Amino acid sequence: MNRTLPGPVADLGLGASLAAAQLKLCAALPPELREQADRMRARFHLDAPGWYAQDEETPYLQQVADAVWHSRVLDVRYRRWQQSTDIDRRLEPYGLVLKAGRWYVVAGPGPRTYRVDQILRLTVLDEKFTPPENFDLAGHWERHQADFHARLHQAEALVRIAPHAASRLMGAAARALADSGTPDPDGWIRAVLPIESLDHAHGVFLALGEDAEVLGPPELRAAVAATVLALAMRYASG
Repeated sequence: MNRTLPGPVADLGLGASLAAAQLKLCAALPPELREQADRMRARFHLDAPGWYAQDEETPYLQQVADAVWHSRVLDVRYRRWQQSTDIDRRLEPYGLVLKAGRWYVVAGPGPRTYRVDQILRLTVLDEKFTPPENFDLAGHWERHQADFHARLHQAEALVRIAPHAASRLMGAAARALADSGTPDPDGWIRAVLPIESLDHAHGVFLALGEDAEVLGPPELRAAVAATVLALAMRYASG
C-alpha cells in the first residue's frame, strides 16, 4: 500500500485517481516548488475524483494555486451559485481542494468556499496575508461537507425498498437505510430516508421502479402514483 495516500483511498483502489490529481496540482505550481511535498499537503487537500465526473474548465487554477502557495491576496469577480448577479470579492486563499473532479478554494474572510471554475475574472494583488496559525484545511473541509449535507437534506420520506435494490441508493439515503432500516414480513426494508426535496425524491424513487414503494409524505406518494399511472396509460395506449 502506498503510505503517502490516505488509507481509505488506497483500500478502495482509488490510489491512481489521487495520484493523477496530485500530478495535476503539481503542474499548476511553479517548478521550483514541486518537490516540497510536505508543505503542499498542508495547503492542498485532494478528495478523490468521482468516477463519472467531467473535467471543468478552470482557467485561473494556476493563478489561484500560486496565490495559495505565496499567500497573495486575490481580487476576483465570482458567479454565485443559484443567483443571477456576479459579485466582486477580496480573497485570502488558504488552500485548494479537489472534490469529485472539481476545484474549490477555501479563502478568508470567513473562511468560505468558492468554486474555481466560477471565477470570471482574477487579479493577483501585491498584498500578502498570513493564514490563520491553527487553520486545518482537511478538517475545515470535512466540517464544510457535513454542514452542506445537513442543509441539503431537510426533509424525509418513509419508504419500503426491496433488498436487492438497496445498493442502488447513494449517499445519505444509503446510510440511513443501512443504519435504521427494519425488515417487513415480506423481506422488504422499511426506513425513513433523508431527501433534498419532493421533486428530487420523486425522481430518485421512480428510478427504483417496482423495487420501491413510497409511503409518505402523502404529497410525494401521490406524485409518484400519478406518474406511474400516466406511464401505464401511455404504454397501454401504444
